[in-house]
Amino acid sequence: MREFLEFIARSLVDHPELVMIDQVEEETTVKFTLHVGPGEVGRVIGKSGRTAQAIRVLLAAVAARRGRRAMLEIAGS
Repeated sequence: MREFLEFIARSLVDHPELVMIDQVEEETTVKFTLHVGPGEVGRVIGKSGRTAQAIRVLLAAVAARRGRRAMLEIAGS
């Protein structure tokens, strides 16, 4: 799941080398915090949050196949 999220995030931003992902695992839930470079949060969130919502839907689908839940938080540097 982490590799999937990293691939998507790096594809969206201008400076992919600044993308970092923190992962916290609990019993059935995985919480990801996506850190991107300054000024690139908007690229990941998208217009009206549509891009972020699409990423969350895809991440939830990948997690569901593994019997888990996934949460995504987006943060700028």
